[in-house]
Amino acid sequence: MSSTAVLTVAALVVGVTVGALFAFLRVPIPAPPELPGVMAIVGIYLGFKLVGYAGVGFDLLDALGL
Repeated sequence: MSSTAVLTVAALVVGVTVGALFAFLRVPIPAPPELPGVMAIVGIYLGFKLVGYAGVGFDLLDALGL
């Protein structure tokens, strides 16, 4: 199993565990609790990856001298 697959499974296990803990303690999760909110986060990730694959971009921090 590749390290990416191991990290992905580990992240899923940690996420499920933390989500269960939040539900057990009856506190709101620090993420969108509805599917449209989750899909927005997925969309942000996919957009980030698409621009990276296209090889285009602008280094804002470099332009600001940071």
